[in-house]
Amino acid sequence: MIKNYSVKGMSCEHCANAVKGEVGEIPGVQGVDVDLAAGLVTVTGQDFTDDQVDAAVNEAGYTVE
Repeated sequence: MIKNYSVKGMSCEHCANAVKGEVGEIPGVQGVDVDLAAGLVTVTGQDFTDDQVDAAVNEAGYTVE
């Protein structure tokens, strides 16, 4: 499964790494790609939920729109 999320507030590599780190810890997530210019996070894997991704992004200090 591949899902895209629009994330508000990311502006630098530190932001991207924080989001990648938190989302990457979700069970079932196999990959996380961050496009800073578009404010887009692409998550690949199996058996993860939107709520899990939202919580992980919030833990990193950002918001899924």
